[in-house]
Amino acid sequence: MIQKRIAQWAVMAVAVPLAAAGARRLSHTLEARRGPSGATRLLTRGADLIRPQKAKRRRFF
Repeated sequence: MIQKRIAQWAVMAVAVPLAAAGARRLSHTLEARRGPSGATRLLTRGADLIRPQKAKRRRFF
């Protein structure tokens, strides 16, 4: 029971942020090569759904 919870936590803490970062990076790479398209917007929107706080670039200075 505890091992299952630890595994779920590990997925949420590690795999989900990595997937969001990968989707965002892929979107930026594709946009740089081919320009904006529906696929790149979809990738960016999906990354924002997974990690919305990363979408906001907060500047404190």
